[in-house]
Amino acid sequence: MDHFKQISTFVDVAAKGSLSAAARAEGIAPAMIGRRLDALEERLGVKLLQRTTRKVALTTEGVAFLEDCQRILTDLENAEAAVSERSAKASGHLLISAPAGFGRQHVAPLLPSFLAEHRDVTVTLNLNDRVVDLIGEGIDVAIRIAALSDSNLIGVKLADNKRVVVASPAYIKRYGAPVSLDELAKHNCLAISSEGSQRGWTFRQSGRNVTLKVTGNMVCNDGAVLHDWSLAGKGLAWRSMWEVGNAIESGALVTVLDEFAAPGNDVYAVFAQRRHLPLRIRAFVDFLRHAYAQPEYWRRT
Repeated sequence: MDHFKQISTFVDVAAKGSLSAAARAEGIAPAMIGRRLDALEERLGVKLLQRTTRKVALTTEGVAFLEDCQRILTDLENAEAAVSERSAKASGHLLISAPAGFGRQHVAPLLPSFLAEHRDVTVTLNLNDRVVDLIGEGIDVAIRIAALSDSNLIGVKLADNKRVVVASPAYIKRYGAPVSLDELAKHNCLAISSEGSQRGWTFRQSGRNVTLKVTGNMVCNDGAVLHDWSLAGKGLAWRSMWEVGNAIESGALVTVLDEFAAPGNDVYAVFAQRRHLPLRIRAFVDFLRHAYAQPEYWRRT
């Protein structure tokens, strides 16, 4: 029990930004919060927080530990809620946000099946490629293809994902395949733009991530268009496996520079921290996680 209390206190302090704020929420003295953190750090043998009288800052070890702690606490709350609400039905309105391309292919088609299982739930699905403010915009669940960085949010991993450089066999036959990152400069690279600015391509080289600005004669803010251009042999494209996996399997696209692939940007369901997560949110996240865990799902889609 002491270990659990130390962990929950650590998460509360990280979320609220100070010992005093966490103490006020619990109705105890800040010194008690401090003693719990001291005991946790001593037990683990690492410094988790840099503390002052006014605020706290997570150490590198603290950032990594926080993500695990949030997941553990969320799983525990969900387990308790599942037991106490087993006879209850998910109900109410669910506001979902997802990236346009992924949402169109891998969220929207699943919603009818989800609603067939949960007939008292209604949904609104917003598709856009900006990072939404969940709390400010009242979003219940956001699908994100990136690691979680906001400690005020909970992230549940839904699926693995990585990005690869692809081209059509016709393009490779005509122009050859790049074998080094420097050779990208010799190729027509189909880049994606966001709010008027071109996004770089990220690779792993010499043990570190490097982001390169590529050049080409066509840029678009819609990933589906880049996918079509690459299928048509117009150039190289840096795309997610959820989008191009089937084309690679069928031979319509081939990958290049695989040895330089950066760590994947996995798919997460993200929602605001809540003491009691509504059943409709938990049911939807579990539904997606189960669907994406089936190997045949990705082959079918």
